[in-house]
Amino acid sequence: MSKVKLAIIYYSMGGTNYQLAKWAAEGAMEAGAEVRILKVHELAPQSVIDSSPAWKAHVEATRDVPEAQSADLEWADAIIFSSPTRFGGMTSQMKQFLDMQGGLWAQGKTVNKVVSAMSSAQNPHGGQEATILSIYTSMHHWGAIIAAPGYTDPVLFGAGGNPYGTSVTVDQNGNMIEDVQAAVKHQAKRTVTVAQWVKNAGEG
Repeated sequence: MSKVKLAIIYYSMGGTNYQLAKWAAEGAMEAGAEVRILKVHELAPQSVIDSSPAWKAHVEATRDVPEAQSADLEWADAIIFSSPTRFGGMTSQMKQFLDMQGGLWAQGKTVNKVVSAMSSAQNPHGGQEATILSIYTSMHHWGAIIAAPGYTDPVLFGAGGNPYGTSVTVDQNGNMIEDVQAAVKHQAKRTVTVAQWVKNAGEG
């Protein structure tokens, strides 16, 4: 039985979704998966990034994190996306990455990828669920298999009880309000478990 290969693909300005990605990686590796943490390409001009000390610091701190490529999607059995919300949807950086995968999609290489998603916002009702659902809308077009956490573990309630995917509220200082680490790790393990079922069926 071969290991599940998981790509965790995120976009982050201040580090919240990067932290979610790292927790997801921990959970997935505990479940026996081979993991890649990857960031999507930054679209904002350097001048805008430089005008925000926190944004600039995060970009510099994650300079060595590789950027996600189509080859990473092809490699992966499962994918976890993590994006902050922008007006109730995923960021333009994440959207561009998805939009650039038409070649893979046309070859049928996105079919049966097992997918889950996470998000963050500065308000609890500022678009966290809608952002996750915007990612899942694209995944339906990919023919992916969505592995939402639902209410499969009590840790989800302590994290706010989002059945679509873990989401977290961030205050004005960039601190997470809810304690979501356990929920993220559970979501990652569930994603790996579902991907293992799919992979075993394919290998059988």
